[in-house]
Amino acid sequence: MGGDILRREILTVLPRFLLIFLKNINHGGHGVSRRKRKKFHENYVLTSPTLMLIFSFLLAPIAVFGQEEGRPLRTNPPQTIVPSSPPSQTALRQANSLITETALEQTLTQHYIAQYSSPNGIKNLNAILERASIYLPFIKDEVARRNMPEELAYLPIIESGFQITARSRSGAVGLWQFMMNSIAPFDIRVTDLIDERLDFIKSTRGALQKLDENYRALGSWELALAAYNSGLGAVNRIVRRTEGSDYWELSKRNQFRQETAHFVPKLIAASYVISQARRYGVDVWQRKLEWTAITLQRQISLDILANEAEIPADLLRRLNAELLHGISPIDPNYRLKVPSAQIERINEVLDREDLKLIRYHYHVVRYGDTLWSMSRSYGTPLNMIEQHNPGVANRHLRIGETIVIPAFSDAPPTPPPVTENTANFRGTHVVQGGETFWSLSRQYGVDPQSLAEANGMRLNDILHEGRAIRVPILE
Repeated sequence: MGGDILRREILTVLPRFLLIFLKNINHGGHGVSRRKRKKFHENYVLTSPTLMLIFSFLLAPIAVFGQEEGRPLRTNPPQTIVPSSPPSQTALRQANSLITETALEQTLTQHYIAQYSSPNGIKNLNAILERASIYLPFIKDEVARRNMPEELAYLPIIESGFQITARSRSGAVGLWQFMMNSIAPFDIRVTDLIDERLDFIKSTRGALQKLDENYRALGSWELALAAYNSGLGAVNRIVRRTEGSDYWELSKRNQFRQETAHFVPKLIAASYVISQARRYGVDVWQRKLEWTAITLQRQISLDILANEAEIPADLLRRLNAELLHGISPIDPNYRLKVPSAQIERINEVLDREDLKLIRYHYHVVRYGDTLWSMSRSYGTPLNMIEQHNPGVANRHLRIGETIVIPAFSDAPPTPPPVTENTANFRGTHVVQGGETFWSLSRQYGVDPQSLAEANGMRLNDILHEGRAIRVPILE
C-alpha cells in the first residue's frame, strides 16, 4: 500500500522537474532572461553523474516497495528459488506428535493429566519409569527409526505399567499385551519353554509394526491407537459406517467402546506430563542399562549363570523374561541378553567346560513310567526330556534305565500319576478327522501316554482318519 502512494507522488513530480530542466538546459533557456538563467544555473548545476544519482534515488523506492508488495520490477531478473533442505528426523517426529491443542482441550485428556500429575500420580509414574529404564531406551530408538510419534514409546505405561510379565484376565501378555491369536504375523513364538510375547525386543518390533499397519489403513495415529486397543476391523467398521475419520469427533459421538475412548487420552496425558518433567517432578533421568545379546553354545540356567557371574538373578530374568522356566532353549538362533558391564565375566563362566550351567534330575524308570508321566511329575516339557535323552522312545523305556530330566526348580517332583494297565484297553474307537491322543484321553478319561502305548505308538504320532484304535470301555 505504501509503495503505491509513493510511486504516484514520484510519477506526478518527475515530469514537471524534467520539463523545467530540459527547457533551461537543452534549449539554452530561450525566452528566459540572462539573469534568471544565471540564477537557475547557480541553483541547479547538474552534471551527468549527479543526474544519474537523482534518477537512482527517485526510482529506488519504487523498486524497493514493489519488491515488498511482491511485485518486482519488470527489468529485474527472475528470482531464483533455492530449494530448502529436507526436514530433520526430529522435525518429522514433532510434526507427528500426538500432543496437539485439540488433544489437550479434550475433557478426558484434562482428566487424566490431572490424575497423572497429582502427588500419587507422579509417585506411580516414577515407579513405572524406573521399571521401564531397562526397556525404554530401546523402544525409543525403534520408534525414532520408524519416524513414528515419539509418544508411542510410552504406550506400555497404559498397556502394562512396564511390567514385563504382566498378564491380563483375557490372556494378553507382556509389555505390549499381545494375545495368542495376534502373534502370527510378527514372528513371535510360544512353546512350553519360551513365550516371545515377553521378549521386549520381538514384542516391541511386533507392536510398532502393528501400529504402523493400522496407521497406513486408517490415516490417523489416534485411530491407529484405537485399533490397537479394539481391533482394526472394529475401527474400520466405525469409519465406514459414520464416514468419519477424526478420532476426537467419533469419540464425542460415542462411537468407541468405553475402554477405547479412554485409551488414547490416557496415553496423551501421560506423555504430556512426562514431557513437562521439571514442572511436575517426573524423574525422567533414570539410569540407563547397557545390554548386549549373545549366542549360546549350550543350555544355561539363568539362576546358575547369575550366581557364577555374580550378577543379580532378577536382572537376568527381566532381560530374558521370555524364558518361562529360566532355562534357555536348545536353539542356535536364540540370543541371551546380558548386561554389557559384566560381559567379560559372563563369557568366562560360559567358557568353563567343567561347570554345569543347568541342574538335572536323574530318574530311574519304574514299572508304568512314561516320558509323559515324568514330564508331569517333574514339571519339565516333554520335548526337553526327549532332547536330553536322544534315541529314547516311549516304547523303548526299560525298567531300571536312568532318564536325565532338566530341573526347572529346586522343588522335588510331584508323585507320578497312576497309569492304567494296557489290559484295560479292550474297547475300539474309529478315529475321526482332527482327533489326537490328547483329545481322546479327555474323552475316555485316560492318560494320553498310556493310550498311545496301548496302541504301539508315540504320543505325538498322527492319528489317521478311519483308523481303529484300542481304548478303555466306558461303563
